[in-house]
Amino acid sequence: MLLEKYGIRKEFSSRYTDKGNEVEDLSIALVNEVLNYKFIYKNDEHFSNDWVTGTPDVNTDEVLIDVKSSWDASTFPFFETELPNKDYFYQLQGYMWLTGKTESVLAYCLIDTPLEMVEDEVRRAHWKLHLIEENTEVRNEIESKHKFSHIPNNRRVKYWFVQRDESVIEQIKERVELCREYYNLLMKTI
Repeated sequence: MLLEKYGIRKEFSSRYTDKGNEVEDLSIALVNEVLNYKFIYKNDEHFSNDWVTGTPDVNTDEVLIDVKSSWDASTFPFFETELPNKDYFYQLQGYMWLTGKTESVLAYCLIDTPLEMVEDEVRRAHWKLHLIEENTEVRNEIESKHKFSHIPNNRRVKYWFVQRDESVIEQIKERVELCREYYNLLMKTI
């Protein structure tokens, strides 16, 4: 409503999501290889109903997958046994609701950071250290934090199967309705 009333829209961008968008196709290909799916591809179809909207990364007749491309090795869930971020559980519930699927896969991938993004990180590190001249040690340290192709592919994908839960979907509906009521109340004040 702020958009319609005042032309205000909140935009979000970060280097973490930028990397995820940039390497999404590589992540999907890695998942395809590691999980041995016959053929998966990037989904571009957008879905919506009266409560939620979304575009799953992969939506074939066989499988629904959402990929998360970790920024670096420190954000990759090497040792996790349960979903590290419960928000993604709810995201997948929404995708399954929208597509009619009963099972989905959440896959974290560790993909080399694109060169231009690494260069930005090198510049950022030099700036933080107040370095005007190129420092090879700084460059090498940054570059090494963003290269993972030396790790076996099966160790660069961590995945969880998520089952559709109708009670969670009902909770999402209820929460959306409460949010709408609160939003309408707030809009009356401006």
